[in-house]
Amino acid sequence: HGFTVIKIAVPDGEKTLSAIDSLAANGAKGFVICPPDVSLGPAIVAKAKVNGLKVMAVDDRFVDAKGNFMEDVPYLGMAAFEVGQKQGAAMAAEAKKRGWDWKDTYAVINTFNELDTGKKRTDGSIKSLEEAGIPKDHILTAALKTLDVPGSMDATNSALVKLPSGAKNLIIGGMNDNTVLGGVRATESAGFKAANVIGIGINGTDAIGELKKADSGFFGSMLPSPHIEGYNTALMMYEWVTKGTEPPKYTAMDEVTLITRANFQEELTKIGLWK
Repeated sequence: HGFTVIKIAVPDGEKTLSAIDSLAANGAKGFVICPPDVSLGPAIVAKAKVNGLKVMAVDDRFVDAKGNFMEDVPYLGMAAFEVGQKQGAAMAAEAKKRGWDWKDTYAVINTFNELDTGKKRTDGSIKSLEEAGIPKDHILTAALKTLDVPGSMDATNSALVKLPSGAKNLIIGGMNDNTVLGGVRATESAGFKAANVIGIGINGTDAIGELKKADSGFFGSMLPSPHIEGYNTALMMYEWVTKGTEPPKYTAMDEVTLITRANFQEELTKIGLWK
């Protein structure tokens, strides 16, 4: 399309705001940002206005001082509920492939309902599992206190003690890779073998180390399409600057690929994320 992209890493708030000044000094007309902290929204927008720059958010949506989404800023992000549905469907498909009987199969979904996108992902996942025929009372939700591996180990442990003795197979879900990885670790400590556990995360990049292991209950992850998202936002910004065509306020992306031990190297190489 004949435009130049300037890339700037913005690890924190201070650097973000000074980066906007330097973009303007470099003759940029607009920028696309994944904010390091969503509460910087008002400051980023004010800084952009002063410099006459157009701004678009990607992945994480800006929030105002009251904690509400700044819906006037065009945003492109993952369609959380739909991606969750695909995650749940992938878990159910793998359970069927392994010939699991729903009567001795249980699901533990680690939830973090304080975060809207997290809640939507796990709600979507649960809906798909129910649609696949898992009895509702076989789906246990476990509230996360923290979004890391130790936090999800704790949450899953609290659910595992509630399982009946007939629980033979387990499905482990959560809003991202780490919330599932910790859950899988908990199943190992509880004596479940990898063949009896299906954990599928969302993100893909945090699952690489785990998928390099020969075998574990962590089966795979739903990998988004950052290359498509990057291309789309750059094109939207270009058309906004050159033609005055304002991007939609919200563009939902639900393109995800299930990566497993069988295909993860190939899929990550395709989008330049293989290390």
